[in-house]
Amino acid sequence: MKITIFGTGYVGLVTGTCLADVGHDVMCVDVDSDKIARLKAGEIPIYEPGLESMVKHNVATGRLRFTTDAKEAVSFGVLQFIAVGTPPDEDGSADLKYVLAVADTIGEYMQEDKVVVDKSTVPVGTADKVKEAVGKRLASRGVKLGVEVCSNPEFLKEGAAIEDFTHGARIIVGTDSDRVKRLMRECYAPYIRLQEKLMFMDVRAAELTKYAANAMLATKISFMNEIANLAERLGADVEQVRRGIGSDPRIGYHFIYPGCGYGGSCFPKDVQALERTARDVSYDAELLAAVESVNNRQKQTLFTKLANAFDGDLKGRTIALWGLSFKPNTDDMRDAPSRTLMEALWEAGASVQAYDPEAMKECRRLYGERDDLVLAGDRVQAVKGADALVICTEWKEFRSLDFAWLKGQLSMPVIVDGRNLYDPESVREAGLMYYAVGRGDSLIA
Repeated sequence: MKITIFGTGYVGLVTGTCLADVGHDVMCVDVDSDKIARLKAGEIPIYEPGLESMVKHNVATGRLRFTTDAKEAVSFGVLQFIAVGTPPDEDGSADLKYVLAVADTIGEYMQEDKVVVDKSTVPVGTADKVKEAVGKRLASRGVKLGVEVCSNPEFLKEGAAIEDFTHGARIIVGTDSDRVKRLMRECYAPYIRLQEKLMFMDVRAAELTKYAANAMLATKISFMNEIANLAERLGADVEQVRRGIGSDPRIGYHFIYPGCGYGGSCFPKDVQALERTARDVSYDAELLAAVESVNNRQKQTLFTKLANAFDGDLKGRTIALWGLSFKPNTDDMRDAPSRTLMEALWEAGASVQAYDPEAMKECRRLYGERDDLVLAGDRVQAVKGADALVICTEWKEFRSLDFAWLKGQLSMPVIVDGRNLYDPESVREAGLMYYAVGRGDSLIA
């Protein structure tokens, strides 16, 4: 098939590359000429394991191409995927200006019937707005052409996006059109040969499914953080509690790891957007509001533990941070707990020595050159001479640690572990003060 993808961000680039990899002809279009030039040169603007080699391979075969020419892109594909950003507006709702701008562009240049596929995460009712925007532009041209709009939400985890796309549990398409069903089945045929996981449903149900899925996962995280905070005050070990409840198949172990809060581009904005959608239809979604509130509070826990460890005086202290990205296997720092911590430390007069395997460049882009921020070359340099170590991200290289060595590097033997990576007894036997999340005898946040 010939497929057009509007947007070369995380979702658009992964979607386009994976579809090209199974033999489709894919054209990705973006208004950012610098990004398109870099992609043509083989430079990948995001870090995602396995993506770079896949992009280069499919560009070399001619199945994947990049352009800034919207007219060319609209003419190219029978399927027109919209995979542009939907950032939160001031009130927390999803901003659809980029989605509707693409719809207007499609209406401006289409010369034959098209199927528009909403791949972006969008509120319920967006497909109607997209169809209206395309129709309005066609009417202004005095042209009568057919346009059908379906919802095909993405379910990609940063750090595992290729695996999720190629071996995901389900492919959801919202449509009531037999033609669209046929075309979307053809599009995804290479991924459903061994297992029928293509699910058709109403458009609005598909749009709501994406938000409901992310809100459910975010709820599990915030719930477990509530239990961790309670365990801390009751003298219980939340890791034992986690194993106890996770063994129940109705609950499971996924997304019940306590920590310093969730971040990234999806959970924070999607929970906010779904809550705003509820308000728009006069429904008070109290649970969603609580999920967001708990998460915002949880991001403060690292600073609070540090402040308590140093009797409230962090001025002049140097704090080592391991991990800057909001999760492992990505360079994404959007809403990352590390940012909340660093900004609080700077406000308190402390300095930061940080290391992350992938997010160093992004950190420098966000914060620039600062006297109170040192980006270390590795985890060893980050802790040298620091007063304390804080674990913000559970990268694999942080999981094994010589605690006696670490004690010799730190000016003060303090670890604040926001991801519960270590065994408290082993750390304390090495003479370090260890403060984790919900481990029974941590400093209370």
